Amino acid sequence: MPYINIRITDEGVTKEQKQALIKGATDLLVNVLGKNPATTVVVIDEVNTDNWGVAGEQVTELRKK
Repeated sequence: MPYINIRITDEGVTKEQKQALIKGATDLLVNVLGKNPATTVVVIDEVNTDNWGVAGEQVTELRKK
């Protein structure tokens, strides 16, 4: 059973965009690895930008620049 974990910042991603991510990730495993979509699990974690860092800085602060 494939398990896909997608982590994104919590900056207004819509329900429709999340559905597109779930479908796209599932389709990718079906097409590339021949996995069964019925047993492919996709989880989306939304992370607050204060809890996400790049190059030693919080994304919250990087977005302000």
